Amino acid sequence: MRGLKITVISLLISGIICGQKYTPIDAESKVHFVIKNFGIRTGGDFTGLKGSIVFDPNALNTSSLNVTVNSNTVDTDNGTRDKHLRKEEYFNVEKYPLIKFVSTKVTKSTVAGRFYVFGNLTIKDVTKPIEFGFSAKAVSSGYEFNGEFEINRRDFGVGGSSISMSDNLKVTLAITAKK
Repeated sequence: MRGLKITVISLLISGIICGQKYTPIDAESKVHFVIKNFGIRTGGDFTGLKGSIVFDPNALNTSSLNVTVNSNTVDTDNGTRDKHLRKEEYFNVEKYPLIKFVSTKVTKSTVAGRFYVFGNLTIKDVTKPIEFGFSAKAVSSGYEFNGEFEINRRDFGVGGSSISMSDNLKVTLAITAKK
């Protein structure tokens, strides 16, 4: 009986300390970007979302994100542009097939249901720290996470110098993750 008590207590503590582990569901998620080109807002999406998310809104010190998207999946609804974006000057998908985010810290916001994540974004083997706010809504067997952040594409060596294309772009995330 004592062994059973210890096992139950250990399971409860590990659940409290470690949070719940979720897997992002690519088909139910969206990674979208918007950038100005010739003064016109244009955008696209990435798929191939993989990784793990450990999240517990009551124990954020145990929460973490380690996710990737496949850079070869860039889709702007323009095949010619997509092919161009896969080349060396932009995403260089043959050499750098993944775009990766790994969190370093998750904290609460002053707004109910909102959080902040701090971490490292890697594009084309260049890693830069980023932080952004997000919401987390409990759904059946998981969470829906929504957030957005801005980056400078040139910080990651994407697209070189251009007078027609903005340096800054916005990334919007709508991620469904389940057990």
